[in-house]
Amino acid sequence: MHDILPEQCRYFAYLEQMTREVLEGYGYEEIRMPLLESTELFKRTIGEVTDIVEKEMYTFEDRNGDSLSLRPEGTAGCVRAGIENGLLHNQTRRLWYTGAMFRHERPQRGRYRQFHQFGAETFGMAGPDIDAELILLSQRLWRRMGIADVRLEINSLGSPQARTEYRQRLVDYLSGFQSELDEDSRRRLHSNPLRILDSKNPAMQDIIAGAPRLLDMLDAESEAHFVKLQRLLDGAGVAYSVNPRLVRGLDYYTKTVFEWITDRLGAQGTVCAGGRYDGLVEQLGGRSTAAAGFAMGVERLVALLEEGDAVPAFATPDFYLAVVGDEAERQGIAWAEQLRTACPAARLVVNCGGGGFKAQLKRADKSGAAFALILGEEEVRTGRVAVKPLRQEAAQRDWDWQDFLRVITGQGGAEIARLILQH
Repeated sequence: MHDILPEQCRYFAYLEQMTREVLEGYGYEEIRMPLLESTELFKRTIGEVTDIVEKEMYTFEDRNGDSLSLRPEGTAGCVRAGIENGLLHNQTRRLWYTGAMFRHERPQRGRYRQFHQFGAETFGMAGPDIDAELILLSQRLWRRMGIADVRLEINSLGSPQARTEYRQRLVDYLSGFQSELDEDSRRRLHSNPLRILDSKNPAMQDIIAGAPRLLDMLDAESEAHFVKLQRLLDGAGVAYSVNPRLVRGLDYYTKTVFEWITDRLGAQGTVCAGGRYDGLVEQLGGRSTAAAGFAMGVERLVALLEEGDAVPAFATPDFYLAVVGDEAERQGIAWAEQLRTACPAARLVVNCGGGGFKAQLKRADKSGAAFALILGEEEVRTGRVAVKPLRQEAAQRDWDWQDFLRVITGQGGAEIARLILQH
């Protein structure tokens, strides 16, 4: 687990702002779920024979002897909350969330044991149109964030019945390579053979490449769903490739699955993944409800931004108030609050911790502020303030404090600077 320091927090805030704006622009509503859930919830949804449940969850007994787990993903908790609070039955819902998730994995770039996700979940819409919307929405997020070099892969896992038939065919095929399968694949062969197709072990790739394809065994409904999805994406100009080995790591997916992938983050190249999970609501005790969604890894997106695809325009102060002398310190605190009241959008840093005039101006410059406001004993006595531009070639000027407040009242950012320099 890791600390997120101020420089990176700016990226997190930038990504959250962009995500919130895009998702709400598509009609998605925010929901917030607990970090802790019953362990049984994840066993029932993710699947007991998965790496997440078997190896990665942080699980413990509470004081009542109940088994709880820190959430390793958000979909299960979102579905549980929807069922318990009556949000899903005979309704259509578009929900989104963000927050910390927890998995005991080997830490590497963009992957930590406490990590953060954005998630979008939709309910009550069975057609491929909502699948296409989720893909288009995520594509728009890349554009808004200024992230390039991501590509889309899609696949269909078909209906549960088609997958059961395919599962047996896959087991028959893989059983012919028993001695060549790695330890994880041998363990999964009869419990969760589809997960073998997701193996990243280079020694397994030739075997996987020769495996039968689920796409060749789709039921008619799933095939029609997948064909229409491709037509919708083609019509919207979305570039994609069909990857018949794309299965996703969670047991609850059906029909459409997709991933956005980059080659710039090493082995952990998936930055967004999702698909349909039409049986999950009923599996958790709700009424049968169509559902689809996706999740994005925030740390991986931050890593892409730091690579240089896009640099957020971080907010810097409009003003740095330098106060020289005991009376100026006392008056400066009061005047700073007057400025914040008159101009709520203004960003103002007050010098604290003392220091001489030159030292305070150095701090003002280092802060990135557009203007230094200088308040000394003489300014306090006359009710004036010295305003020194720090980012433009312009002369320092003395202002009557009340006139200064009157000029900037209700303004912010570039308009503050224009008004000050104009006057």
